[in-house]
Amino acid sequence: MNQSIVGILWMVITTILFVGVTATVRYLEGEVPAPQAAFLRYAIGTVLLTPSLISLVKIRPEKPLLQKFVLRGLVHSIGVTLWFYAMSVMPVAEVTAIGFLTYIFVSIGACIFLKEKLHKHRLTAILFSFVGAMIILRPGFKIIENGQIGMLMATVVFTASYLIAKIVSKERSSSEIVAMLSIFTTIFLIPTAIYSWEPLSLKAFLILAFTALIATIGHITMTQAIKAAPMVVTQPILFLQLVWASMVGLFIFSEEFDPFVILGGTIIMICVCYVSYREHKLGKKIINDPLQKVI
Repeated sequence: MNQSIVGILWMVITTILFVGVTATVRYLEGEVPAPQAAFLRYAIGTVLLTPSLISLVKIRPEKPLLQKFVLRGLVHSIGVTLWFYAMSVMPVAEVTAIGFLTYIFVSIGACIFLKEKLHKHRLTAILFSFVGAMIILRPGFKIIENGQIGMLMATVVFTASYLIAKIVSKERSSSEIVAMLSIFTTIFLIPTAIYSWEPLSLKAFLILAFTALIATIGHITMTQAIKAAPMVVTQPILFLQLVWASMVGLFIFSEEFDPFVILGGTIIMICVCYVSYREHKLGKKIINDPLQKVI
């Protein structure tokens, strides 16, 4: 079978799994406080990754590099808490659509903090992505709710996490970066999880365990997709997340279909794909390492 087709099929499976993660968290509907839910998801995920973590943690990074790993864990713990909160109060499709902004913010951050050039294609994508975000949020036409603010903040925080990952990727492998992310994010989530801890039902625990399981499998399938075909081929398939999310919201959670969310999310995803295509043509490494997927 053609490798591009193999990569696309792996990415289709990945989009289903990641929307599954979103749906399972949405199903809890705030039953578990966001910090507690985020901690349990990462703690269980870390346990699932134990076989690979054992070999990786033996590699002791130098102090400056370790500081970057610690900083990323702190930043990421804030982001996942915001994401879990947003997911508990917002429609599935809207969370997915706003989440696409992270890729665009990474382009902006890379230009500001990593001194990368702001090529015309990046600037064009940024401007049109802003239009897409305004279509989703519609400020002045409807009240911007706390969940939307939380999700926007999460995309900014995840951007910082991505940029730190890009810096350390010059010195360490993706596997080690993911291992350190799992460990330090879990550690930094402990204080807020303890503070907000509430009695946990067996049902809620099993749902969060399932969330961690399919998220971990999703990382694996996404890695397989990228190994089989270039990001410029597989990344457009990520748009299916918005399709699946809309269907899940409509048919499972009886959420109202919002054409503005679909339109805005489509514009943002087109911009993401355009940037990836142009970066590929320029022969540059695309920032969106699949192993850095936030959930």
